[in-house]
Amino acid sequence: MVDTKTQFESLRKWVVEHKLRTVGSLWLSGIAGSIAYNWSRPNMKTSVKIIHARLHAQALTLAALAGAAVVEYYDHKTGSKAINSDH
Repeated sequence: MVDTKTQFESLRKWVVEHKLRTVGSLWLSGIAGSIAYNWSRPNMKTSVKIIHARLHAQALTLAALAGAAVVEYYDHKTGSKAINSDH
């Protein structure tokens, strides 16, 4: 149980320090997954497949940004933000 909390805190700390990288990675994985899913559907035009992939990735990005905002709010409220932040 303690090890799981340590891993979660480590992950949370990394996400706080690398917010844009996290959101960008989620966007890239979202668009790749959506393109892979849409390519398996043969009765759609290529342009429609790309538009759907972009929309799915955009929704995932908005969710990731909302999640980053929640993490930032939590850190601000609990005061666990690093004092000597370079950002």
